[in-house]
Amino acid sequence: MAVLPIRIIGDPVLHAPAEAVGEITDEVRQLVADMFETMDAAPGVGLAAPQVGVPLRIYTYNYPDDTGAPWRGVLINPELWMTPPEPGQPDPYEESEGCLSFPGERFPLRRSDRVLVTGEDLDGARVEIRVDGWQARVMQHEFDHLDGILYVDRLDDSDWKTVQKIARKRGWGRPGSSWTPGVDDIVA
Repeated sequence: MAVLPIRIIGDPVLHAPAEAVGEITDEVRQLVADMFETMDAAPGVGLAAPQVGVPLRIYTYNYPDDTGAPWRGVLINPELWMTPPEPGQPDPYEESEGCLSFPGERFPLRRSDRVLVTGEDLDGARVEIRVDGWQARVMQHEFDHLDGILYVDRLDDSDWKTVQKIARKRGWGRPGSSWTPGVDDIVA
């Protein structure tokens, strides 16, 4: 297993829809193992293949369930269904999220409280996940990556302007920008 560089906002692979996985090969299994290693080293609660430069519809997740037990897995070729988010402004304390592709920052974002995600596991078996709360947020965030959307793309105008200033100041927003967990001291 290896810790992979994580692409930062502006890299084209983050801003384009990912392709479906055909056959689950040894290369796909190795990619998933490396994604878990990278997600854990970051540390993160999820990681999508485009974030490590691979334009495939795969993401890993790792977030405790309501009892504090580990909730960890991989979804290949996922599909997402959700209830509409409640109207109104997001709570900056309860609804802020971050992203390994915009490291060290957090912004409030309204998300749906419940989702259903289907897909495949590493054995090609069908997976169906129904979750709410923060687990639903993780599923939506990682699924967005597969469609070429970063959570900062969904922010209101004032936060979006702040994102642009941060990206310019840090030299992000261009192809090839990345950081490697455990190697680069980029995350605040």
